[in-house]
Amino acid sequence: MRSAPTILHLDMDAFFASAEQASKPSLRGKAVVVGGLGPRGVVATASYEARVFGVHSAMPMAQARRLAPNAAYLVPRFAFYRLISEQVMGLLRELSPLVEPLSLDEAFVDLEAGGTAWDEASARLAGGKLRADIRAGTGLTGSVGLAASKMLAKIASEQAKPDGLVVIEPGTERAMLGPLSVRTLPGVGPATGDHLRRAGITTVGEIVEAGEDELVRLLGKAHGHGLYAMALARDERPVVAEREAKSVSVEDTYDVDIHDRTRVGLEVQRLADRCVRRLRGAGLSGRTIVLKVRRYDFSTLTRSETLRGPTDDPAVVREAAARLLDSVDTTGGVRLLGVGVSGLADYTQEDLFAQAAGEHADAAAVEEAEAAPEVEPEVPVERRWPSGHDVRHAEYGHGWVQGSGLGRVTVRFETPDSRPGRVRTFRVDDPELEPADPLPLVARSVEAGGASGGGVPV
Repeated sequence: MRSAPTILHLDMDAFFASAEQASKPSLRGKAVVVGGLGPRGVVATASYEARVFGVHSAMPMAQARRLAPNAAYLVPRFAFYRLISEQVMGLLRELSPLVEPLSLDEAFVDLEAGGTAWDEASARLAGGKLRADIRAGTGLTGSVGLAASKMLAKIASEQAKPDGLVVIEPGTERAMLGPLSVRTLPGVGPATGDHLRRAGITTVGEIVEAGEDELVRLLGKAHGHGLYAMALARDERPVVAEREAKSVSVEDTYDVDIHDRTRVGLEVQRLADRCVRRLRGAGLSGRTIVLKVRRYDFSTLTRSETLRGPTDDPAVVREAAARLLDSVDTTGGVRLLGVGVSGLADYTQEDLFAQAAGEHADAAAVEEAEAAPEVEPEVPVERRWPSGHDVRHAEYGHGWVQGSGLGRVTVRFETPDSRPGRVRTFRVDDPELEPADPLPLVARSVEAGGASGGGVPV
């Protein structure tokens, strides 16, 4: 353990919901819930105003709607959140080269490694400046915990929420942890918590009183030893700047079970392409293709195939995923599909057989297209307007989708730095309405790098 609270944990406050409130003046101070809006959707983030009604992350969206029927329900804008996250992570890297991101909105920082802090006073100063810089650069708030270990820093940031800073001074850890619930410790979920409660253990202090042997008897050797060490505030884990990815995967859950085998196959092909885009974006390739299928009865099947060498060729991944699908019975319906690639590497080895097969397939497709008779053009598919996403109208300017259905889309026209805007309704195929890029949350001058145009960083 360190002698100074130089490990920092940052957790952005209700990140997705706060970003939406910051970009939509009409939602500020109101209940906002971000997540999947279909029958099987779950809450990704709820604003603090929505949490008053009992809404929380990972809750089924249907339950959230019952608890807070008047909240604003929005589809996530992950590309937008990622831009904000990149800016926040950039501020963290100015503090230290040792930054360990845990998600888009959460990270550990070793302030001592960056020479930014060496005692409590300098750590407080660094944490306070970070919070101010985040607010100035993004308009959002983050909570900061400072302690001598990662576990304690994370507990401190949780105590600091929302929009605060808490320091756990070395030497005070045991006294601070003692009265807290056992659920405060990492790895103690509902099942472990209930198991301990039945044994009469509800606080961290009672874990210490029970002793290590009793913890091992109740929870097993590994979990018992680990939990007892945490209760004593022992945590020697270092901040790790780079985490090596073990796999890259994508998956989709469907509002209605898919029964048509052809549709299932097309979905798998689409997921394979998305997976490869993510793989290439990370500069990686992989040898093992994995298919995940959750059927109508919630049974989940996983199939995998290992290639002769790593690849990032979409045709190779599509073909492997299709072969894996052939071994799965989807007769009763499919509720979730996923495609992943593991056995990652930073180079590729061309699969000549697959490549040749792809060339033959391309040639066959060309011949088939040349021989096919002309057909009537397909009727355009109705455009989708996800709730909360940005749009632009030729006459009314920038806005966001409040809702759509029955051939109509309702848009509120406002920007992050405007007053709450007016609402108008259009046909979903209105030629003057089109999707738009998000606007920056904090206006910046051209001199500061905030040039106008699409994809402006936030």
